[in-house]
Amino acid sequence: MPAPISIVIPTLNSDGSLPATLAALMEGLHAGLIRELIVSDGGSADQTLKIADEAGAEIVTGPPSRGGQLARGCAAAKGDWLLVLHADTVLQAGWGKVVGDHLFTGTPAAFRLAFRASGFAPAWVAGWANLRSRLFGLPYGDQGLLVPSEMYRKAGGFPDQPLMEDVALVRSLRGITLLPSRAVTSADRYERAGWLRRGGRNLWTLTRYFLGADPAKLAQDYRR
Repeated sequence: MPAPISIVIPTLNSDGSLPATLAALMEGLHAGLIRELIVSDGGSADQTLKIADEAGAEIVTGPPSRGGQLARGCAAAKGDWLLVLHADTVLQAGWGKVVGDHLFTGTPAAFRLAFRASGFAPAWVAGWANLRSRLFGLPYGDQGLLVPSEMYRKAGGFPDQPLMEDVALVRSLRGITLLPSRAVTSADRYERAGWLRRGGRNLWTLTRYFLGADPAKLAQDYRR
């Protein structure tokens, strides 16, 4: 029996964060969970593709758009399950057993969000994200997404859009579980903008998306 999980990671000039993300996946490889690693790149000009190639990844390339990159990566996947991760997200040690146990449920799942930062503000932002995930089934891509491949296809997959592609997909899924394991992600965006300001901007962006705003316009505003 082939290993069940295809890992899909979108990248764009990610050589500073990708090695740690890949290193954390080794326990899943040793546990026989990972069938393949797919890196979907949007035109990196740094060492990202070299790092991916040395890790044995299948590399898919195309225009830079996180939704489009994820759609291409998932289309190339052969596993019965997809585990979609951002290139700056490191799974907590022990994730392999948690995920292995969850596969028997046949339901989609996300990890508990944590940041590589300490203090009240990072804990508060992560706590809100985890509460939102439990109450409304709306995890963000920073939390990773574990989903059966067939369920992913029936839900329509990731739309080719530069922002909110994760929300677009998870709104079509039902019964998303929050796993008892953390996905630890970069705090750079929050530390540059300020935790409260970035958190408020994220909430406002989500609200505008639900009200029908164009994802391209949202992405432009989000990056300011």
